Amino acid sequence: TMCWLLNTQLFLTILGLEKSHNLSVFYSSNYQYVLAFVFAIEEINRNPYLLPNISLGFDLYNALHSEKRTLESCLMWLSGLGKVIPNYSCVREGKSVAVTVGTTWAISAQMGTLLELYKYPQLTYGSFDPILSDRSQFPSIYQMAPRNTALALGMVRLMLHFGWTWVGLAISEDMKGIQFLWDLTGEMDKNGICVAFVEMIPITERAYFSLAWQYHYRIRDSSANVVVIYGDSDSLLGLSFSTWNILMTGKVWITTSQWDFVFSDSYSLLDSFHGTLTFSQSHKEIPGFKQFLQGVNPAKYPQDFYLAKLWFLHFHCLLSETDCGKLESCPPNVSLESLPLHTFHMTTSDGSYYVYNAVHAVAQTLHELLFHLSEMQSPGHGEKPVVHPWQLHSILKRVQFNNSAGDQIILDQQATPVEEYDILNFWNFPDGLGLQVRVGHFVPLAPRDQDFSIHEELIDWAFEFKETPRSLCSKNCGPGFRQSPQEGKAACCFECTPCPEREISNDTDMKQCIKCLDDQYPNSKRDHCLPKVVTFLAYEDPVGMVLACAALSLSILTAVVLGVFVKHRDTPIVKANNRTLSYILLLSLILCFLCPLFFIGQPNTATCILQQMTFGVLFTVAVSTVLAKTITVVLAFKSTMPGMKMRQWLLSGAPNSIIPLCSLVQVTFGVVWMVIAPPFIDTDAHSEPTLLIMVCNKGSVIMFYIFLGYLGSLAMGSFTLAFLARSLPDTFNEAKFLTFSMLVFCSVWIAFLPVYNSTKGKFMVAVEVFSILASSAGLLVCIFAPKCYFILLKSERNILPGSRI
Repeated sequence: TMCWLLNTQLFLTILGLEKSHNLSVFYSSNYQYVLAFVFAIEEINRNPYLLPNISLGFDLYNALHSEKRTLESCLMWLSGLGKVIPNYSCVREGKSVAVTVGTTWAISAQMGTLLELYKYPQLTYGSFDPILSDRSQFPSIYQMAPRNTALALGMVRLMLHFGWTWVGLAISEDMKGIQFLWDLTGEMDKNGICVAFVEMIPITERAYFSLAWQYHYRIRDSSANVVVIYGDSDSLLGLSFSTWNILMTGKVWITTSQWDFVFSDSYSLLDSFHGTLTFSQSHKEIPGFKQFLQGVNPAKYPQDFYLAKLWFLHFHCLLSETDCGKLESCPPNVSLESLPLHTFHMTTSDGSYYVYNAVHAVAQTLHELLFHLSEMQSPGHGEKPVVHPWQLHSILKRVQFNNSAGDQIILDQQATPVEEYDILNFWNFPDGLGLQVRVGHFVPLAPRDQDFSIHEELIDWAFEFKETPRSLCSKNCGPGFRQSPQEGKAACCFECTPCPEREISNDTDMKQCIKCLDDQYPNSKRDHCLPKVVTFLAYEDPVGMVLACAALSLSILTAVVLGVFVKHRDTPIVKANNRTLSYILLLSLILCFLCPLFFIGQPNTATCILQQMTFGVLFTVAVSTVLAKTITVVLAFKSTMPGMKMRQWLLSGAPNSIIPLCSLVQVTFGVVWMVIAPPFIDTDAHSEPTLLIMVCNKGSVIMFYIFLGYLGSLAMGSFTLAFLARSLPDTFNEAKFLTFSMLVFCSVWIAFLPVYNSTKGKFMVAVEVFSILASSAGLLVCIFAPKCYFILLKSERNILPGSRI
């Protein structure tokens, strides 16, 4: 952790370089912050245009991982003594004006509360913390790091890119960790990503070390292959799993640059964090900083104890026996660049970048303040203006400048530049390589298709993964299946259920299957739709061919019967019951038999209209003719009875008028039908799963059943009248034949209704055609078969025995 005091001659720094007095445990990654600080001081002192005639200096203070020791170091600086004396300072000439604090929010908050008493500006170089931005609580703290408001969104975009829907979370148990947990789980819920587990890691040493083995084993044994780790080095999440003899080479870690996992005192061949993906705030390299690092050595900075410690630990130097603290026998031409990357990295870290900007921000503020104070002094006044810490606040709040890398620096958090994140991949094989390779980029405010990019070919995954890792609670549901939630489990834990009939899924992990269009049907795997074959009751179809042949055969047979009747028109059996009606009935039956030809073949508008109209009108003519014949039988019998005056009705041809009257009513119904809702061409997509059947839609179903109802009422009337007249004593009485014909006719059409409504597609047409042929054949056979029998085979009985008709 760091805290620096800047004055016109002096800088104070409290730095977490070590966490114990063990010489071998040295957090050299934090040491880069010191060097970035020194580099910025020297750069400013060399600049003749910034703070001319003023040199900046600095002191360093180390803070262990302890609130007590942090505050103790701060009070030692304030008092200027080796011991703490509150509200007393022996440094009379002290010109300290600002403090730079880091790396955790806890250190910044502790020091912020203390130093606020003295109105010292404090610039933090740790990650951004919403708590520290509360001006009412910390009015003197300025955060150099930009906001991390889109960090959770960026991590979720990464998960979505790789299809990771089962992710574990290990979060530091502090305010910032809880806020991040809230943001991340919210984004995960929005995008259908489930939380496999949440481990809240304590930030106190006692709690952590007493429970760490439990956290490690729970993380290792989880079915989630991807784990998000959020915290910083001082939250104790940075401890290597090797401390507990646990090697995790089957996990993908997603973390931030604030979590220092690179440090490790393990030199095993494998590393648990190889392949880690890190989100780091985008920033440029500081010009000249790498060259500065290459030139740093104990000879150049003999007063730097930590630099000497680095050389002693890693280059096997010897301590001088005569000069305390001086190194001897060091290898020539060694530098920080010679150190392993896991020990010291030459690339500018986030913290170093913020430290550099913090120093320049204070320098810019001092420069503006001193210029303002010098203008206010009276001419000829030779004393330098006195700078007090509280005077910097008004300028720091609005300071803006471009650093040497060309980035705009703004301390006003409300005007922070747009966030950008680099996605880094940690390569540590063989152990100690320690490379952080940029593999992706995330810009939250960019257009949706340009905000996220990742180069998968550059990613080196953890050792157990031979290809891009997967992290799923359940196996993917392939095409043809859909996800079925499991009760009591997360939404990402599901079963794969085949798509129902007429539905498909053409992608992986679909929650709902898609219905095929009416003119399509699913293939056997139910992963895509195929076009249905258009069909209809065609003449080439076996059913259509049989029905067409039957219709033609029956019409020919009826024509033959008509010819027989015409040839024997003068015989008594033909003349009986009005031969004209027999001719009309036979002609109507011929047309009735031909009527089904309108039902067979590809439908069109004309055939759809004609098939219903011809069927209804022709059958009305046939049935009304039967009714007329029945009435003729009754009148013929009644006219022979004494006292009855019905002969004139019979001789006047009154029964023949029944046919046009009954037919006119049916024609009227047909005209109304055609006007209201005529039949039209339609398709039946549901009767056959693979066929699209062309049919004639009835248009108005009500009018269709009115047609049938009227025809049925005529048939029932004819049947009733013929049944009552069946026993009349007449030699050529055909009432019995009419009764049987109407019985067959009514039976056919009564059976037609349930069968018709229970069939689909072209079979509905076939049922209707069969009913037409069957009912027509019933009339033909029942009425005319006996007569033909007597005409052709029993001609001796075809004579008039008396004066009866």
